[in-house]
Amino acid sequence: MRFLADENFPGLSVLSLRSAGHDVAWVGEDMPGAPDQLVLQQATREARVLLTFDKDFGEIARASQLATPSGVVLFRIPMPRVTDLQRHVVDVILGREDWPGHFSVVEPGRVRMRSLGQ
Repeated sequence: MRFLADENFPGLSVLSLRSAGHDVAWVGEDMPGAPDQLVLQQATREARVLLTFDKDFGEIARASQLATPSGVVLFRIPMPRVTDLQRHVVDVILGREDWPGHFSVVEPGRVRMRSLGQ
């Protein structure tokens, strides 16, 4: 699967997803400091699912009418230790294959998904 990890997404999680065979671009490497709108445009242009902890992407994604090959996964979880966070984030992402075409919110104990077509 193709992902674009936001600048606030843990680097260890990026590396773990890459090791699991996913194509993961990272804003922290490729376009540090880029505004959110530009990040979302990049995800759409490259048909990537955006991985972020930034709640602003909810409104931006809704207004942008994203293309269905892309998507957004917003993590709204308490911040545990870095190693626990990395493991949890990777487990959640690898546990599903239906991220594209959805705006998803990951919360403690659940994942809420809304189709981008709605």
